[in-house]
Amino acid sequence: MHIGMASIFQNPYNETGVSDHSVYQQDLSLALSAEKLGFESVWGVEHHFTDYTMTPDVTQFLAMVGGACKKVKLGTMVIVLPWNDPMRVAEKISMLDCMTDGRVIIGIGRGLGRVEFEGFRVEMGESRERFVESAEMILQGLEQGYCEYDGNFIKQPKARIRPEPFKSFSNRTYAAAISPESSLIMAKLGIGILVIPQKPWEEHVKELETYNKLFMEAHGEKAPNPYTAGWVMCDKDAGRAEELARKYIGGYWESVVKHYEMTGSHFEETKGYEYYKVLRESIESQGLDAMTEFFMSLQVWGTPAMCYEKIKDIQAKTNSCGFTGIFSYAGMDAKTAQKNMELFATAVMPDLKTLGPRPLFDREDDEAPMFIIGRNQAA
Repeated sequence: MHIGMASIFQNPYNETGVSDHSVYQQDLSLALSAEKLGFESVWGVEHHFTDYTMTPDVTQFLAMVGGACKKVKLGTMVIVLPWNDPMRVAEKISMLDCMTDGRVIIGIGRGLGRVEFEGFRVEMGESRERFVESAEMILQGLEQGYCEYDGNFIKQPKARIRPEPFKSFSNRTYAAAISPESSLIMAKLGIGILVIPQKPWEEHVKELETYNKLFMEAHGEKAPNPYTAGWVMCDKDAGRAEELARKYIGGYWESVVKHYEMTGSHFEETKGYEYYKVLRESIESQGLDAMTEFFMSLQVWGTPAMCYEKIKDIQAKTNSCGFTGIFSYAGMDAKTAQKNMELFATAVMPDLKTLGPRPLFDREDDEAPMFIIGRNQAA
């Protein structure tokens, strides 16, 4: 398996007195240590306006990492197209890839947070159509060297991408698809699936089977192996690992509920987001504590052996080609985050690298960077 790490720059919702600057220094330190620890990629996540995740420009963050590190791939989870001009996205992708000699792993998506759509004055109910049109334009543009599109929302006259793409971005496409409708869209677009667990693994597996069938019908070839991600808490003591997981992974889930307004009724009233009514109903019927326990059960925590077995089980269920872990979140202090990541790197990662299919972008002679199309943790 390919193993990566992500820095999400999260400042907790409870008042701690920790500055955004301090959070940035802590998470940047982890990202810049990834290469020497043996991680194969560094990832960022686009979000705006709240302390849920403070990375308004993922390519800018990755440019800094790419300049300081010489080997790690650079991935986004994700650039959200309805909040960005797709022409500018194509330019930023090509520029970052040229600066880092083809190490880019790209993700583009449609977003989920109402506060972010409102902040950018974009109608949330238009996001799926805007995402599809923008994705088509960007995918085509990066292959042909110029963008041109005439859609309902995207009207782009022919314009060259400079610096021009120097490697193909095709055949390495992934998407974080939560709703069944999004799986269908990604299959038609010809891109793979990034699994960020938010529902029972049995459901993920069932939807992957449907997606694989749709992909084969649409393209006449097998879909790429899925890629997985998750929140990690690794400690040599099982009891301490559980205590820390409840505090921090549980705290992260609480921030998800707040940022995305999971208990609100706006999802079922917004075109393209009707599926999220299921999450709201689950929280209402089971309670937040039970849903926190459920979210924890999907993530990776425990002793190194427990973490390895969890990811091994995930790989066996999904036949995934890689895993990206998040090691600092929910107000975790720098010492705990560093210990968490270093223990995982030394005691878990070496064995994980022997599991499952290796993605092509991991090869040193790879002719193209990986291109991921995602949904900002949900589709």
